[in-house]
Amino acid sequence: MALISLKEVRLGFGGAPLLDGMNLQLERGESVGLLGRNGAGKSTLLKLINGDISPDGGDVSRQQNLRLAYLPQEVPQGLTGTVEKIVADGLENNVQSSESHWQTQIQVEQILARMEIDPAAEFNLMSAGLKRRVLLARGLVRNPDLLLLDEPTNHLDIDAIDWLEDFLKRWGGTLFFVTHDRVFLQHLTTRIVELDRGRLFDWNCDYTTFLQRKEALLNAEQEQAAIFDKKLAQEEQWIRKGTEARRTRNEGRVRALKRLREIRRERREQLGKVRMKIQADQRSGRLVIGAKKISFSLGGQSIVREFSTTIQRGDKVGIIGPNGSGKTTLLRLLMGELTPQQGEIRLGTNLEIAYFDQLRAQLEENKSVLENVGQGRDTITINGKTRNLIGYLEDFLFTRDRVQAPISALSGGERNRLLLARLFAQPANLLVMDEPTNDLDIETLEILEDLLMEYPGTLLLVSHDRAFLNNLVTNTLALDGSGQVKEYIGGYDDRRQQQTTPPISVEVKSPKSAPTSTAPRKPSYKEQRALEARQRELEELPGRIESLEAEQHQLAALMAEVDFFQRESALVTQTLNRLKELEIEIAVAYQRWGELEHP
Repeated sequence: MALISLKEVRLGFGGAPLLDGMNLQLERGESVGLLGRNGAGKSTLLKLINGDISPDGGDVSRQQNLRLAYLPQEVPQGLTGTVEKIVADGLENNVQSSESHWQTQIQVEQILARMEIDPAAEFNLMSAGLKRRVLLARGLVRNPDLLLLDEPTNHLDIDAIDWLEDFLKRWGGTLFFVTHDRVFLQHLTTRIVELDRGRLFDWNCDYTTFLQRKEALLNAEQEQAAIFDKKLAQEEQWIRKGTEARRTRNEGRVRALKRLREIRRERREQLGKVRMKIQADQRSGRLVIGAKKISFSLGGQSIVREFSTTIQRGDKVGIIGPNGSGKTTLLRLLMGELTPQQGEIRLGTNLEIAYFDQLRAQLEENKSVLENVGQGRDTITINGKTRNLIGYLEDFLFTRDRVQAPISALSGGERNRLLLARLFAQPANLLVMDEPTNDLDIETLEILEDLLMEYPGTLLLVSHDRAFLNNLVTNTLALDGSGQVKEYIGGYDDRRQQQTTPPISVEVKSPKSAPTSTAPRKPSYKEQRALEARQRELEELPGRIESLEAEQHQLAALMAEVDFFQRESALVTQTLNRLKELEIEIAVAYQRWGELEHP
């Protein structure tokens, strides 16, 4: 029996429903990643599964005596006391009255030791990352059947993310989690479900395969929507002729048109994509920033000690390190906002700096979205072209109603998009970005990533997003919290490889040494069977693709018939759905063919 089963669940808070006839089952041992745009209802779904809210309709079934643990996005306010007390409080709500205090104590000590947390530490004095580790321990101490995690990597530094990822792999329980960390997804998920326009799409695959299948689905959906809209336009043109439409023998066609209008009205369009552009009116000098043996301490902590670097035009520099190690301080030193206590910072010529503040302090809380970007203007000039300000904000997914909203009403993702809109409204050849990916959904994050890859200027970037760093930066500055800053070529994975690669050694063999055998190893029985299955699948695939494409052509020909949309609505819907399925099946089959031919 499934741990959790949702059947035709509906839930909304006004407007289009967040959950619209949703079905979902979570089985024991699964690790399921939940994806979706900001505001799609991911956190709402987790709260519904946890029992914090009830659906408007449908059924939520839970296995008898199911034990749940839920880690929300934000650390709850008002938690005080030692780590040991807070973790024990989570257990006391679930233990049986017959269990003794010493058994409870042992359970708490075991989980804290496993999670490497000091039981005597005061919770309110801990960093955000350690607080989230304590809350995770409070959930895990009750030995849950199902662990619900809402953005578990938020506000964690890279070392903490690595630790959490490794811990959850070893924990081995059932996971259902929301995250925008693509590496975390790839390493942990056995299955992905996606919340999109109120519906839940179930993808039984890892994250990389999901991306390929999702693209095929969207392409098929767009093609079928275009076919439908073309047919609707033709029928609307026919009905406007009037006389022919009023003939008795054409009443069926009129009824079919009404049905087409209903289908079009009920269709929920895919949410828009963020469209961003960065201005870079003039090039900076070749040297952007030069640092020579700089040192800086703050509050008795050494941030940088005798650090030197040269940043040239076009460099994209990532800055990483533990929380509290001084990454933001290093940014401000390199920008010239702070003066080093020793050494020298030299800034290049023609610099136009735009700064993305991690704390979003640049946003004026008492002003609306429109006022924060426009500063009293109705238009904005982007790369020499004048644009209406509201249209510009629509590129960042702010509707015409939302642009009048006060900053206090915005979600974390909306605040980030607003700061990006404000940042990109000014010309810049040096972008300085402190944690720009926080609270962004994956689609927006990837659009930002592509934009920054094409950006011709220079980039300084603080981030804990490993995929973002790997895909974007040309070199990495790593702080260790003691004042030492090391520079590495490439992104996060490149840095790890440079840390762990042993020195090259040359083995000098004696002339009398026997030659090493180069005979190939004979494959095991299991390996041989796997090879045979692979070859059989490769031989069968061309025929399967041919069969799928033949069915696709038949259905396309059926839809091209003049009276197709006058037929029973069930047949029309079935045909459209089958065409979508075929698009996906064909794309997956071609991909598998490539994998088998070039393993």
